[in-house]
Parts: sequence; C-alpha cells; structure tokens
Amino acid sequence: MRVWAPPALLVVCGSLLATGPISAGSPGAAAALLVAFLLLAAVSSPLVFPRSIGALEAQRRSAVDGRPVVFWRPGCTYCLRLRIRLGRSACRLHWVDVWRDPAGSAAVREVNDGNETVPTVVVDGRPHTNPDPAWVRDQL
Repeated sequence: MRVWAPPALLVVCGSLLATGPISAGSPGAAAALLVAFLLLAAVSSPLVFPRSIGALEAQRRSAVDGRPVVFWRPGCTYCLRLRIRLGRSACRLHWVDVWRDPAGSAAVREVNDGNETVPTVVVDGRPHTNPDPAWVRDQL
C-alpha cells in the first residue's frame, strides 16, 4: 500500500491546489495545475516500471538468460531516471521492488554496507550501485 502513497499524495495536493484557481474563476488554470499533478503522480507510480518479480526468481532467470537484475523502489528519483533513460530496453531487465520483496531488500543491504541504496544493478553476479543508464544499456 505504501508504494501508492506518494502518487496519491500528489493527486490530493493537486486537487487541493486546483480549488484556488477554480474559486478565483479560472478553470483553465485549475485544469492545467491538476493535469501537472496527475502527470507527476503517474510518473512516480509503480506503473511506469516493468512488472516486478522476487529477488530469488530474478537471480534464477538472470543465471539462465544473462540479463541484469535491477533492484528498485517506487518514488526513487534515481530509479525513475534509470527507467526513463533505458526506454523500451527496460523490459529486457529483471526488476525487483525492494519494498515488496524482503529478499530483494536484504540483497541490496548486503552489497551496500547495510544501506538500502537503489537502484542497484547486478550484472554477471557483480552489484553496481546507481550506475549510469548508458552503461546499463550497454550491458544488454
């Protein structure tokens, strides 16, 4: 449920802020403000990421097909930057949401000195914390 808290908060804030221009007689400005907040909510939602799988399943699949595993969490701006810069190639990686998968969270903490730093990308069994998206694309 907490993965939807930031997008829901953006929608509520946008709705509340849009009431000001509406009461001032400017429905166009209110609509533009609401659309901007809805776009921010959509971008910060888990919907922009490929479907997440568990860490153990991702590691198993990576061993079979050689694709990198990306550990991420909703609301992380660095994860969003990686996802957007990868474009359509993002579907070729195995994505693990560390908020939904305790094994994924533990794996990330293990390689980052106890910190849950994301995105952490595992390529050929070696972890890379917050790598350059162009480098990740090259690994595909």
